[in-house]
Amino acid sequence: MPLDSSFVGRSYPPESTYDVGREKIREFAETIGDTNPLYHDPEAAKAAGYPDVIAPPTFLTILNLPAINKVVADPELGLDYARMVHGNQRFAHSRPVHAGDRLSLTVYIDDIMDRAGNDFLTARAEIVDEAGEHVCTTSAQLVVRRAEA
Repeated sequence: MPLDSSFVGRSYPPESTYDVGREKIREFAETIGDTNPLYHDPEAAKAAGYPDVIAPPTFLTILNLPAINKVVADPELGLDYARMVHGNQRFAHSRPVHAGDRLSLTVYIDDIMDRAGNDFLTARAEIVDEAGEHVCTTSAQLVVRRAEA
């Protein structure tokens, strides 16, 4: 059964905030093999004009993935996780994320379409700091293969 297109426009507000820490940034940078000193050394980051170490651009996956999973797990949507793959992911930053940021995000379902027996769901997350200033917009497309009739 196709996903319900009436979900387009639905939003999922933030349930909490995420405090960005130096150690999480360092761990993430190490995991992806990025040795950029701006991600590891507070003095290098300050010398470059940042208030503290900054995060690699894809760091926000840490916040984005659990938020998208709330959409996927919405029982009213009826998405079968076992039939889903991640189609693509984009990040549009207004500024780098840095240690000390307190971030929250709201997820929106921007599109649901049917193509060749598959559902394509596009979800967008708007990430803001505690002052409400935009930090990043993420966009993810999920592809859900339908069960054979």
